[in-house]
Amino acid sequence: MREQEVSAASFRQRVLALVAQVPAGCVVTYSQVALAAGHPGAARQVGGVLRGLSPREAAVVPWQRVVNARGGLSTYKVGAGELQRALLEAEGVRFDAAGRLDLARYRHLFA
Repeated sequence: MREQEVSAASFRQRVLALVAQVPAGCVVTYSQVALAAGHPGAARQVGGVLRGLSPREAAVVPWQRVVNARGGLSTYKVGAGELQRALLEAEGVRFDAAGRLDLARYRHLFA
């Protein structure tokens, strides 16, 4: 495997491990995950990792707990916004009239 492929694979594994740590009823941002994975500025790549989950992985990794920096859902762009919102609401997360959640209230901080 080439170095770039190894790096991408290890980044993917770090992203999945970090997202798996987020408890129900809490969220993190794409940029938070990128920073904690050792790649500040790779928020879009975090989104790419989560979009690329297999159905089996998506059933185990709590992808719905990753939101954008404004407390909104970027997944509407890829057709999963309603599902993400429903999953978060089922965990007790509430959205305002603009469709945003309060990051000060729901944000999980990585240890």
